[in-house]
Amino acid sequence: MKSILRTAVLAAFIGAGSIFSVNAQDAATILKNMDNVMYSPKDINGKNKIILIDKNGKEEVREATVQQKGTDKRMFRFTAPASQAGISVLSLPNDVMYLYLPAFGKERRIASSAKNQNFAGTDFSYDDMESVLFSAKYTPKLLKTESNVFVLELTPKGKSDYSKVIVHINKANFYPELMEYYDKGGNKVKEAKYTFNKIGNYWNASEIKMTDLKKNHSTKMQMSDVKYDTGLSDDDFTVRKLVQ
Repeated sequence: MKSILRTAVLAAFIGAGSIFSVNAQDAATILKNMDNVMYSPKDINGKNKIILIDKNGKEEVREATVQQKGTDKRMFRFTAPASQAGISVLSLPNDVMYLYLPAFGKERRIASSAKNQNFAGTDFSYDDMESVLFSAKYTPKLLKTESNVFVLELTPKGKSDYSKVIVHINKANFYPELMEYYDKGGNKVKEAKYTFNKIGNYWNASEIKMTDLKKNHSTKMQMSDVKYDTGLSDDDFTVRKLVQ
């Protein structure tokens, strides 16, 4: 009788482990598919309209250019208004980021510990501006499958101000529709809503609205004039280019 009981318990553990393995594999595949959608072009050139919205609904508009190459190089540069023009951030492989402020006339490297700070008064942190695969930053778990989305819980692999990120991924095309950011206390502190459209062969995030729930402040980033696979080189993503 004891032998039968031990066999049943062992079978239950093996079965549970198999289910966990399948779910983990499914979650990893789903997140990888999202990465493939978001980083599928060889390179991207585009313009960005940035709209800051305060708690009273008052709007402040800025303009910028965005360049990206592969999965780990991105240059973001403000072009208007004059008070912001030239402020730039460069994201490079291996957790390297630089900020350039024209008023100081010199670039500075952003420490990993400072990436939780807001970028240039927006609701996007330096961490949000970094070009890196989500599957490289997070360990995913499939929470549930709804009619139109997969819902994944992402746990940071390294140091982070977030305890987790909940992402809703479109089931048909694997782009993110919503990301919810939670602090160490388990409180939701930010959320990002995505609007995607298809340009040629690629899905493009035409708008990302990031909301700081504590401050009741939002920032919209709206992409336009997007061009793909234009032949950007590694030389376009250097500190020398950052300060030009």
